[in-house]
Amino acid sequence: MLESDQLNATDKHSLRSDIVSLIKQKIIAGELNPGDRIVETRLARELDISQTPIREAIRQLAGEGVVTIVPNKGPLVRTFSAKDIFELYSYRAVLEGMAIRLAVHNASNTDIRHLEQFYSDMKEKLADESILSLSQDSGYIHHYIFKLSKHSVLLGMFEYISFRIQLVNRIVGRTFSKEREVAEHWELIEALKQGDPDQAEAVMREHIHRSYREFVHIGQFDQSELAKNEWL
Repeated sequence: MLESDQLNATDKHSLRSDIVSLIKQKIIAGELNPGDRIVETRLARELDISQTPIREAIRQLAGEGVVTIVPNKGPLVRTFSAKDIFELYSYRAVLEGMAIRLAVHNASNTDIRHLEQFYSDMKEKLADESILSLSQDSGYIHHYIFKLSKHSVLLGMFEYISFRIQLVNRIVGRTFSKEREVAEHWELIEALKQGDPDQAEAVMREHIHRSYREFVHIGQFDQSELAKNEWL
């Protein structure tokens, strides 16, 4: 968590970015929940700064779809509907499908070996009881594939939606076992190794679609609405 004394940047852009990161961390940590109002005066007092950079950070978060500005209420942490989940995951499937297509063409033997070694290290963590989750490791594999695409717009869009994906998973309390994180991510590395862009895209789209389908079984969303939205 960023502390007040860490928010001492003189550059306005850096200060705004620090505040954006702080608010996002509060949301992921459960200190702020969907529908909660972000009280600018309270946050300004907490950080011992003026409200101006707070407002700028909130405007940025609104642009990212994390916060909703409601007349007569102010900034609220965004809530998610079944339609939002569908749009988020179907968009993600398109982005990541294209990313792995390009990564197939661009990945060198060194890149493949790096991912294989990373995956091997990931598997070793299964036996480490002090490590409770491998979600960051899984995220690294996805991010690395985007880097291999060498497509800056795709990478930017992935980073744009990544926080919303984290937020949705936090809202529903969805976590995956370490065993599952390991089992489900080898297919992406293997698809890169095979060198067939069509096959790799199909594997990635199914990988993302499998995650989406699980929301049908989570009671916090309209199951009938989720179930009828398919894109494969």
